Amino acid sequence: MTIVETTYGKVQGADDKGVAVFRGIPFAAPPLGDLRWRAPQPPDAWDGVRDATVFGPTAPQPVQMTGVAMGDAHAHSEDCLSLNVWTPGAGDSEKRPVMVWIHGGAFQSGSGSMGLYNGANLAKRGDVVVVTINYRLGLLGWLASEHLGGGNWGLLDQIAALQWVRDNIAAFGGDPDNVTAFGESAGSVSVATLLGTPAAKGLFHKVIAESGGPGGFPIRFAEKFVNALVEECGVDDVRDLRDTPLEELVEAQEKIVERLGRLATPLAPVVDGTTLPVQALDAIRDGLNHGVPILVGTNRDEMTYFAMGDRKLTAGDDAVTRRRLAATVGEEGLDDLIETYAKARADQGLPTDPFSLWVAIESDRMFRIPSLRMAEAHAATGSPVYEYLFDWESPAAGGFLRSCHALEIPFVFGNLDQPMMNMFAGEGAEAEALSAAMMDAWIAFARTGNPSSEALGDWPAYDGERRATMRLGKTVEVVDAPMEQERRAWEGRVTGRMSSA
Repeated sequence: MTIVETTYGKVQGADDKGVAVFRGIPFAAPPLGDLRWRAPQPPDAWDGVRDATVFGPTAPQPVQMTGVAMGDAHAHSEDCLSLNVWTPGAGDSEKRPVMVWIHGGAFQSGSGSMGLYNGANLAKRGDVVVVTINYRLGLLGWLASEHLGGGNWGLLDQIAALQWVRDNIAAFGGDPDNVTAFGESAGSVSVATLLGTPAAKGLFHKVIAESGGPGGFPIRFAEKFVNALVEECGVDDVRDLRDTPLEELVEAQEKIVERLGRLATPLAPVVDGTTLPVQALDAIRDGLNHGVPILVGTNRDEMTYFAMGDRKLTAGDDAVTRRRLAATVGEEGLDDLIETYAKARADQGLPTDPFSLWVAIESDRMFRIPSLRMAEAHAATGSPVYEYLFDWESPAAGGFLRSCHALEIPFVFGNLDQPMMNMFAGEGAEAEALSAAMMDAWIAFARTGNPSSEALGDWPAYDGERRATMRLGKTVEVVDAPMEQERRAWEGRVTGRMSSA
């Protein structure tokens, strides 16, 4: 058993596939009682050796999103601010690149302990240190109100975890001066937002954003949710909710989300004037983290993941598709947008049925265009930017998912052997080769700031003219300005989760 000394006490880990793993290390005090909806505080130190062989509790989240009951304290707890470390060299004097993963889940679900994010294979293959973290979710992490002093509690948790890495990772064989923050979906929005957050500056040196651009909607958008929560819980003021039982809060959150719609619910980063003074994209454009290399990309068919079970939408009815798009994109210029996508996809030999057009337009609105706008803004400051487009297709559901949201994750972590992954991500020599190539590219980027590798060859930097993009799928190649007609159709249009607010 390996023992490492942190600034708060000693921890004892275990072996995982030939590397040391330390699970459930607290990086902040439990955000309970008066610390609910406040910035995280340092954890208490401990005597002796702390057992770090078991994952800590996940952040509280709805049972229907996880299948785990709220009453199971070992699964869910407000005492959730812990992290996990996989390292090939705990206690040695090497300075390995450090990769800190921030999980997705719409800011309402997930954890750093999910099997999909097991860091052993990535750490072993690249001789890197992999860290996964928990942060506060749902209304506990993202409730925003001027009466609470702002919002972004989950973002502050992520910053606290990065501060812990800065102060402690050397003891685990990592280099605190070579930290890559990477994440997917809400985790991608998080790392992209951290790129535009002053308090996070200097805590990471590279960023990998998988399917999500920077966040930061006006705090006024959160007031509708806050007012509904106060009414649902029967209190006079949002500050009174610090005394409300956890189960009551989570139940109230789900009732409100059901009324407002999950993707339209403002539980995400906000411009609160303190943690996030301005829109993160504006801060990036102004060069807050000038010189920090970023690797950015999306999956071609992100939105199929969210359409599973929606029979009205997937039936391929023109009227339903247009009505859904009008609700998110708006009526102005919608027919031209649909026509542009239909023509562009026909030229590429891609399906043009109503459902496929909805997938393509919404995938771009929610994910690709915000990511490209971040890439363009950062590249314009003279910073290194690398772009990818993932188009490997899932065999699941008879091919319905195509190149869906989250599909790249098992390839990045080298976890195609995880349970059920063969059904979701595929299997065989081609899948394994793509995973190896992506792992090596991500590792190379974490080590040097450039994802070029033996398998992929030279990966040219992205700029606003050539728009060089690495295509990752059955074919691996550099393409210039893929899906350019579709990208241009968004010039001057608003995108993102709150676009209809």
